[in-house]
Order: sequence, then C-alpha cells, then structure tokens
Amino acid sequence: MNGTECKYPLSFISPPTVTQELWPHLGSTVSLNCTLLVPGTCNRNITWMKDETAVENLYTRQDSVWTGLLSSVKFISSVLDVNLTTEGDYGNFTCQLQNNVSASFMLHKTDKAGHIAAVVFALCVLALLVIGVILYLKCRLNFNLWYRDKYGEPEMNDGRLFDAYVSFCPSNIDSKFTNFILKPQLENKYGYKLHLDERSLLPSTEPTAELLMNVSRSRRLIVVLSMAFLEQEWCQNNFRDGFFRLLELSRTPIFILFENQYKDLPDEVTQLLNGQKGTLKILMWKTDSVSPASEFWKELRLALPRKISLSEGHGDPQIHCQDDKDPMLTVSSEAADLDPDGDLGVRRSFYKAPPPRIAPVTRVPDREPAADVDISDLGSRNYSARADYYCLVTEPDL
Repeated sequence: MNGTECKYPLSFISPPTVTQELWPHLGSTVSLNCTLLVPGTCNRNITWMKDETAVENLYTRQDSVWTGLLSSVKFISSVLDVNLTTEGDYGNFTCQLQNNVSASFMLHKTDKAGHIAAVVFALCVLALLVIGVILYLKCRLNFNLWYRDKYGEPEMNDGRLFDAYVSFCPSNIDSKFTNFILKPQLENKYGYKLHLDERSLLPSTEPTAELLMNVSRSRRLIVVLSMAFLEQEWCQNNFRDGFFRLLELSRTPIFILFENQYKDLPDEVTQLLNGQKGTLKILMWKTDSVSPASEFWKELRLALPRKISLSEGHGDPQIHCQDDKDPMLTVSSEAADLDPDGDLGVRRSFYKAPPPRIAPVTRVPDREPAADVDISDLGSRNYSARADYYCLVTEPDL
C-alpha cells in the first residue's frame, strides 16, 4: 500500500456493521461495497482479502475517491463483484485500509430448494387454514350443540311448565307449519314441551293477565312471523309498540320467518328486526329446512333450553322436585304422602260409605249364556296414548 499513512479518525460508511452476513444463491453475483470516511491527507487504497488471502486478481473491483463538503475529509470506496460459480467462492471477505481498520462480509451458501420448501410449507398452512374455516362453517352448529349439551347450564327448578310459548296466526299455512312440522319435531324428537296459542298475541296496548301467565310459565317465546301474522289488526295498527312489548316479556324471543315471504315484509318490520338482532333470534325457514339435519333445527335447538333426560319413571327433570311441592308441578301427587290413610296403621278410611246394593241377576232363558272373558291381564295392559304416528305434509301445502 502506497501513500501517506492515514491518521484517525477513520469510519466505515459501508458495510453498516463490522461483520455483515449474506446468503446468496450459487450461480449469482454479489457486490460487496466497502466505503470509508478518511482524512484528506490519506492516499492509501482499500485491500481485499478472502480467508486471509489476497484476491486482487480473482474478482472484479471498482475503486473511487471523492472529496466531501469539507476539504479535510474524503471518501474512499471499493466495490468487489464476486461471481459465485463454485462452492469455493463462499467464505469470509475482508476489506481493510490498514492493518487495524477492516470490515468483513461473510458469504454463506444457501439452496433455492430452501425457498421452495418454505413456499410449500406456507401453502400447506394456508390450505389448513382454509380447510379449518370450511369445517368450522359446516360443523360449528354441531360443535355448539355438543358443547351446550355436555357443558351447558340446564334450566331446572325454575317453576316453568313449558319450554316455549308459540304464537302463530290461525291461517292455513301457519297452522300446518306449527301443528304438523314445528310441534311434532320439537316434542316427539327432542322432548320439548310447547304451549301453542293461535289467538292474537297483543290485541291491545297492554298484555293481558292470561298472556303474562302463559309467557311466564314458558322458558322461551317463539313467534311465527308470517304475512298472515302481520295482517292481523293489532299488527297493522301498532306493530312497533307490540314488538317492544314482546322484547320486555321474554328473554331473547325467537322469530321464525318464511324465506318466500321475506321480500314482501314491510320495511318497518325488517328495520325493527335488523335493529334488534342482539336481543332476539331470527330464524329463516327455507325450502331445505324440512330435513331434520338442516341448520334451521340446529339453530332453533341452540336457542331453546338444554334438555336433560332421566331414566323412565322419573318424569321431566326441569319440573321435578320443586321446592314448593306444588301438586301441579309433580309427576304424581300421591307420592308426596306415603301413608294417605294416616299414621294409625289402618289402611282404610274411618268414614267409609256402605257398599251399594246389588240387585239379584235374573237369568233370561231365551238368551244364550255369555262367553267367559279372561280379565286376568287387565292390570298389566298399557292404555297410554300412542305416539308413533307421522305427520305427512306435502310441499304445496306449505
């Protein structure tokens, strides 16, 4: 190295750190820029070393010198172009102005396949996320039902007799939907108890005592909001006030709408329903909702209370073992008193009427004697009402 010895201060402009690590691909060209700020009297050149060996003639370099704003300092720059043709071109490149001033470039070998693997991994993660979103949209209701039925809090010992109070208009379509679809599906398949009411829900400004009693005896309120329901006189005159009355009477009321009638609903009704989505549940009955596995029944079950079934003979657990022992809420009123005849050990009543007189039977000789009837198994026969029936409703009826 020729020229005047460089005095301090000396500082590197490039690279920004004393040692810079790079990962170029094999077959590419990388430019190593080494630039220093030196005193104006320094005339030395930058020397390049690779693994402590001079590389003056192995790679192409471009040197330049220019003076700064102040004549007392200047910039010395050297750019070394390294062609990575073989694995031996990788290593530690060092630029130095003098023995105690140097900077290093560490070239590490990398493979393009690493980027391919990273891209494949990213695509796999994206595919898993998409599949997860699809599965969540398809199975979220099943998961929510499973979680509610397993870990949900049952509504028991609340004194309610019905799971839902159903209000509908006594029209042809609404009656068929309520009596032949809604009621059989909820009661026969899922065990819910419904109270059906086809009368006007709020014919006056104030709810009647009968309505308050029936709603208070039910855990949920279901309204079949059809065009026939809205054509009732009280709905046409004061639907807005009646709507907010319903929100006060029941916690999270359930409104069932028909998809083929939704576009014909008045704007006031749709605005009220959309504005109160957080305080009510809106379910849309579609053409594919007839299937028991449709989203309609799953969302309706999620909106209704959790059902708990006990073994046969224990009755409904949601009205069983009430604190007030109301005979209307118990399965059998005789079970409350184990000894109805008193505590004297006598299994008969003290005030018992004498048996009625039985007139003697006169045999009529002209008639044939009646055949003997076996009545030994009358006590074991089951006379309960049959429930194994099916309600067939055709699509035009809906």
